Amino acid sequence: MAEDDIYTQDGTITISKKPANKKKTGNWKACYFILGNECCERLAYYGMSTNLVNYLQERFNQGNVTAANNVTTWSGTCYITPLIGAFLADSYLGRYWTIASFSVLYAVGMILLTLSAAAPGIKPLCDGNGCHPTSAQTSACFIALYLIALGTGGIKPCVSAFGANQFDDSDKKETIRKSSFFNWFYFSINIGALVASSVLVWIQMNIGWGWGFGVPAVAMVIAIIFFFSGSRLYRLQIPGGSPLTRICQVIVAALRKISLRVPDDESHLHETVDVESVIKGSRKLDHTNRFKCLDKAAVETQSDLATGLPNPWRLCTVTQVEELKSVISLLPVWASLIAFATVYGQMSTMFVLQGNTMDQHIGPHFKIPSASLTIFDTLSVIFWAPFYDRIIVPYASRFTGHKQGFTQLQRMGIGLVISTIAMVVAGILEVVRLDMVRKNNYYELQTIPLSIFWQVPQYFLVGCAEVFTNIGSLEFFYGEAPDAMRSFGMALSLTTNALGSYVSTLLVTIVTKITTRHGSLGWIPDNLNRGHLDYFYWLLTILSFINFFVFLWVAKSYRYKKVAGK
Repeated sequence: MAEDDIYTQDGTITISKKPANKKKTGNWKACYFILGNECCERLAYYGMSTNLVNYLQERFNQGNVTAANNVTTWSGTCYITPLIGAFLADSYLGRYWTIASFSVLYAVGMILLTLSAAAPGIKPLCDGNGCHPTSAQTSACFIALYLIALGTGGIKPCVSAFGANQFDDSDKKETIRKSSFFNWFYFSINIGALVASSVLVWIQMNIGWGWGFGVPAVAMVIAIIFFFSGSRLYRLQIPGGSPLTRICQVIVAALRKISLRVPDDESHLHETVDVESVIKGSRKLDHTNRFKCLDKAAVETQSDLATGLPNPWRLCTVTQVEELKSVISLLPVWASLIAFATVYGQMSTMFVLQGNTMDQHIGPHFKIPSASLTIFDTLSVIFWAPFYDRIIVPYASRFTGHKQGFTQLQRMGIGLVISTIAMVVAGILEVVRLDMVRKNNYYELQTIPLSIFWQVPQYFLVGCAEVFTNIGSLEFFYGEAPDAMRSFGMALSLTTNALGSYVSTLLVTIVTKITTRHGSLGWIPDNLNRGHLDYFYWLLTILSFINFFVFLWVAKSYRYKKVAGK
């Protein structure tokens, strides 16, 4: 058997730093441990975040706007810290050790949160007049939350990319399996979320917050055990050095040669003669004609060649220039996904607050917490992820001629349409709810006689949109990011959620400030029966509709990455 058939051709190695054997490492046998880790970690995350808005209201006496903004700001931080994890993984630590180290920090945050909800002296004192948190107790809670945000930030951009690393890009069969991996990766996320939004939310609302946060903390410990158990099977990609340094080198080199003309023949631009790229863990990239001003960084001059090895701050390779071009090309797509993330963020805030005002009973004795309705989002994903992989892809490929059914951008666009419909459905339900309030004078009722299960369609539609947009974006940003910046690509995908959360916070703040002028209660008062949450939903619908057409324009002009030799 030829050596090419024994070892991977993408430069991956084993935990013992030996070349990765194709038969003994990677593929699904390694991914089972990664998927198990992700399932438990997501159970831990959603187990403490799904009902967090109610926890802040109950234990810390926060109103609707304050609690919602605290949750979306914290959630946004959870999705902005992946930039830190991605930088460390791509530059120095590698994905394996980044996941390992940040998982420990994550577990510490989970344990501290559990103690802040259960340990005497740390948890707020509660009596018949409510809870009375001190500033120290509030600080302990938020320190725990932001430790979790930092911990999850180190893990999020690395786990999906680490799983995709288990499939060799130079092997066509393994490349097809990698595409399927992203569907099952998202499926495993939602299995964890299913338990979190059902069992754990029920525990929090009926048994206590200590147990409700303690179980997720245990789940995080199990996630760490899962991850380390598969160590001998993993394929590890060698860190390529700081991508920020390489980007700066291209910009500086291009500015130094701003007066030079780029040759018409691209073969005159600087590139290594070796098969391997000068960037560790990265394949060579073909030259493209986009952003031609950056090509000046690869223009060779006599002074560059006279010094022997070229100074990377004066002369860069074509691959290094194309790496920066790829990142710039990703930014418009990234920006056009923020509106979707804003809609997605409503499930943990406005959907929950809306559900709090509705009849939560199932039969005469059992009451379902409003936050538990995210289970229908989860069930939707669990249904649509395998359905898309097994049914939609083969069927659609017959018509599109694309082996994956749709291109990644087409898939994301379909999700944007579905998410807009979800907001329309949520707005219609709120119109119906408020109409019932007005007709029956239910203004002072805590819950009106309208079943909470009327919220199911909006949750189900958001879940369907996730399968198209979120999974599509994971695959898109992994595939289109330069090889040595794939954790960064995953982080870029995740930061849309961060900005979506921050945009939600900003919108709520602006809407509240404008609509509460002159003593008015505003759109989102503490008593939603006297507000206009439907107006907020219509605002999101309009923004989503406009954003979809922006996305179409961006997608039409996008050109997919080309690897040299392919």
